[in-house]
Amino acid sequence: MMNKCSGCCVILQNEKIDELGYTTNLNSKFCERCFRIKNYGDYRQVIKDKTSLVKILEQIPNNALTVIVTDILNIDKDFSTYENILKGPILFVLTKRDIMPKFYEQRILDYINSSKLNIIDKLIISSKNNYHLDELYSIINNYHKVYFVGYTNAGKSTLINKLLYNYGNEISRITTSILPNTTLETIEIKLGNTLLIDSPGLINEGSIINYVDSKLLKKIVANDKIKPITYQIKSPQIININDIFELYIDNNDITIYISNKLSITRIYDITKRNNNLIEQEIEVNVKEDLVICGLGFIKIKNKTKIKVATLDGILVYTRKSLF
Repeated sequence: MMNKCSGCCVILQNEKIDELGYTTNLNSKFCERCFRIKNYGDYRQVIKDKTSLVKILEQIPNNALTVIVTDILNIDKDFSTYENILKGPILFVLTKRDIMPKFYEQRILDYINSSKLNIIDKLIISSKNNYHLDELYSIINNYHKVYFVGYTNAGKSTLINKLLYNYGNEISRITTSILPNTTLETIEIKLGNTLLIDSPGLINEGSIINYVDSKLLKKIVANDKIKPITYQIKSPQIININDIFELYIDNNDITIYISNKLSITRIYDITKRNNNLIEQEIEVNVKEDLVICGLGFIKIKNKTKIKVATLDGILVYTRKSLF
């Protein structure tokens, strides 16, 4: 019987050093890639085809519980991928509760109600501080199979590891990393009488995490509570975020919700634009947020047409304001 890596669940092999599952010892617990992620934070990116990941959703039986895991700072533009496939019961879980002020919780949960999914419950959790994990465990304990799905970097594997640590007797752990596509195949782990199934992250092709290096990604991913930054804009200027996003705006109030590890610069000479970024014009209505996929969002007070610029391929869009 061929052994699988305990971290990413690919089949171990010792013949092709540049291919997935490589290890010098077929009796090892981890492949070389997972071993280096786990012990050295040394990540080798693997691109997974979105079609193959969607097929995993299609295989979820209607009597199993699906836990949709979403980063609270990067709520999906819409839920069409799930709506078109999933028919069984769904528990919607928003991770990283620590990074947003508590009084935002109900508004965020209300936003989820716009979906057409068969949602049996919604929880905002913190794997770090055990917030609402007892409630989560109580729900999943009623099912024989529970699938954890979500876009890359949503925190699925971290959440499963915390459930195993808090409520299980197993010493198994899934490899985790802030970098995309750490989990490569479905991973099954027993928790009591329930089988937990961790799936590879769905690819959000418009997310900024696919276009930056690991050093910058560590700044983009928020681990501590976000301190929203508000500006009263009285004259034409550029709001530059780490040279990966620019907002050209005048006569408006804005509040920026991004990781506080990123730098924000106000540039008053609007001719000094970053020519390496791709520019577009977007109309923002009252009570709408401007979302930079994978980076965060900006609340803009007044209806306006604005110009934004970012890396080529990054999705920028508006949605109903969360706050």
